[in-house]
Amino acid sequence: MNLKLHKPLCTFDLETTGINISKDRIVEICILKVNPDASRESKTWLVNPEMLIPKESSAIHGITDEKVKDAPTFREIAPKIQEMISGCDLAGFNSNRFDVPLLAEEFLRVGLDFDLNKFKLVDAQTIFHKMEQRNLSAAYKFYCGKTLENAHSAEADVLATFEVLDAQVGRYEDLPKDVAGLSDFSFHSKFADLAGMIHFDENNKEIFAFGKYKGQKVKEVFQKDLGYYAWIQNADFPLYTKKVLTGIQLRSKF
Repeated sequence: MNLKLHKPLCTFDLETTGINISKDRIVEICILKVNPDASRESKTWLVNPEMLIPKESSAIHGITDEKVKDAPTFREIAPKIQEMISGCDLAGFNSNRFDVPLLAEEFLRVGLDFDLNKFKLVDAQTIFHKMEQRNLSAAYKFYCGKTLENAHSAEADVLATFEVLDAQVGRYEDLPKDVAGLSDFSFHSKFADLAGMIHFDENNKEIFAFGKYKGQKVKEVFQKDLGYYAWIQNADFPLYTKKVLTGIQLRSKF
């Protein structure tokens, strides 16, 4: 294994009802947990999303309403997922922009906390795009010399993603081999939240990246316009973004 792990790394993939982080739900999740000694375990869950799966989504991943009607809901399996990723770092393919934010929404929706500060996040797609510029099938062919069978099956995708990530570390001498370095490399920009709605300025202070206060410090906005915080909390923003803003709002009182 080319990766240098100081703690377990959970590579994971989601199949979902769609691509709206706030509204769509998980229908399948696979997690591959790789330990520093290279031992590994993998678990896959079908998930009842408690909503209809659009035909367009089923056409991509092959998961239908019929297939998940007797599957557990996310609320039922969330403690098992939380236990598996606890104390680990997280990796995926396009995970920083989609899988991690959507997983965070699912946890928060069922009343379980998801703290971004507890994880280093490594995105094999970002590394691929920075180093070679291309999708998972192409990355698998390029780095591993294999054809990806059953693409958009969570298990096939997650196994391929880990192989790609490990091969990337072995291929590029100037690429970090530890998760902390890979996590830094995986980000195009560093955001305070997962949806990219709260950025950091040059002094590492949170600023709005949207709306009438775009570019202004969040703490200062809340100190002069608390109604803006209330509006965001009642509007259709991702739950994790609301959580981050709540933390800043509480700090703004002092």
